[in-house]
Amino acid sequence: MSWSIPSSCELALLERFLKAESMALRAVQAAQAQDVPPNVAIFLRRHEQDEQDHLKQFEMMLGRPSRQRESLPSVPRSWPSLAVQLFGYEALGLEFALLLAELRPDLSSILEDELTHVGFFEREIGKILSGEPVAAEQARVSARAWWRKIPRTVNRYLQDNSLVSVRSSVRERILRALHERLKNAGLIAD
Repeated sequence: MSWSIPSSCELALLERFLKAESMALRAVQAAQAQDVPPNVAIFLRRHEQDEQDHLKQFEMMLGRPSRQRESLPSVPRSWPSLAVQLFGYEALGLEFALLLAELRPDLSSILEDELTHVGFFEREIGKILSGEPVAAEQARVSARAWWRKIPRTVNRYLQDNSLVSVRSSVRERILRALHERLKNAGLIAD
């Protein structure tokens, strides 16, 4: 099915992205406190800067600051589970970036960053799945748990009234893309 998102959805998507970037920044900060491989620690520091830059950009576009919680979110302690969570939410962010890029091609640098982030975690998931069997199974179990709760998350992100006319199509598009990405990574079966 080919369709485009109406321009009336732009503000809602920008607001969702502001919220998502704020949450992503906090998750990346929390992840840095965990025991992760050295290359991941380096990437997370760079990733944190990307998220801060995106957050500032969206705050400027919307003319208001993001709401930030005092404490960091809870993230899994084990690297396989944490990798799945970061991969999943980065993939979700990528899907919203793709939608936003349809309306705002001037934000293509954010889309490029999202592609970089997803690609990094995709490669890390590949390493986990081809490594120790216990870690691989832990990643798959975590992916199935994440997948069970993601429809509710997507529903919350699509609650704005300006999205009513496209809500079911966008929901289906996002969930289909996420399922395909998890399947292609080897985390879930059909």
